Amino acid sequence: MTPTGSLQDALLELEELQARALHAFTSAASPDDVEAARIEYLGLKQGRLKAAQERLKSLPSDGKKEYGRQFNGVKQALEAAFDAARGRVERKKVADDAVDVTLPGIAPRLGRRHPLTQTAEELIDIFGRLGFAVARGPEVEDVHHNFDALNIPPVHPARDPLDNFYLSEGSMLRSQTSTIQIRVMESQPPPVRVVAIGRVYRPDTVDATHSFMFHQIEGLMVDDGVTMGDLKSILRLFAKSYLGEDVQIRFRPSFFPFTEPSVEVDMLWHGGRRWVEMGGAGMVDPNVFKAVGYDPERVTGFAFGLGIERLCMRRHGIDDIRLLYQNDVRFLDQF
Repeated sequence: MTPTGSLQDALLELEELQARALHAFTSAASPDDVEAARIEYLGLKQGRLKAAQERLKSLPSDGKKEYGRQFNGVKQALEAAFDAARGRVERKKVADDAVDVTLPGIAPRLGRRHPLTQTAEELIDIFGRLGFAVARGPEVEDVHHNFDALNIPPVHPARDPLDNFYLSEGSMLRSQTSTIQIRVMESQPPPVRVVAIGRVYRPDTVDATHSFMFHQIEGLMVDDGVTMGDLKSILRLFAKSYLGEDVQIRFRPSFFPFTEPSVEVDMLWHGGRRWVEMGGAGMVDPNVFKAVGYDPERVTGFAFGLGIERLCMRRHGIDDIRLLYQNDVRFLDQF
């Protein structure tokens, strides 16, 4: 083969290489296709353009300049084709992943308030319409507010470590929301008309109607001439407002250190099968008034504490308190 023939063959191979490479880049449909074409034609070790560059060594001296000029043009064309192909497939991927705002939207699944939250908010609304403001207090309490100020003596069984969650000396998780009554009366003079709401803690064995953590709503009314009749009227109005006009409740004599006289308040369970305790109530004991600086000769008052879980269960026909804490969506979706 003559040198001229060798040069012509080499230039022809360059043209064929350029044509095949341009076709590979322009027909690439994905990033993987573009990368495969780059490796085949522009690869630094075994790419076809690299092999064409090596061909320069075997050409006669008078043909190297022309071949080199042609080679540089092919290299530039292939690099431009690679950049164009890469940009094209990347734009296509962005377009494919983009949200078409003209399509109907996918409605997100919305959550809802827990049935106990719904119950608490409705109770606050009912008592608000009866003239009671809302008060809140700490869940970690001191013994003074949980026992001493509520007329519960040091030897009382209610202080037993087996019946409370003590955290350290003089500190505990509150066992009742009555602690908020004390804090309210310590902070303001009478008249007082508040409900306190929140979690309380007692190491009860968990069963269908008991839990070691539950919620209470506590009511307190202090003024001149408040009577047991006022207490019973308020609780009957509340029961009818929340549980319905046909609800039946009863008051049974009882004893609590912080009220005198005291009553247990029961409600007839749905279906009329049995009575279930709704809460405790009574007239505020004079010793409690003395502990907060009120004059028991001048004011009287009543207090009550109701279990929010049991009210919720009675309202919705739930027979097991554990259902409220299992986070079963099938159950919670009903509310």
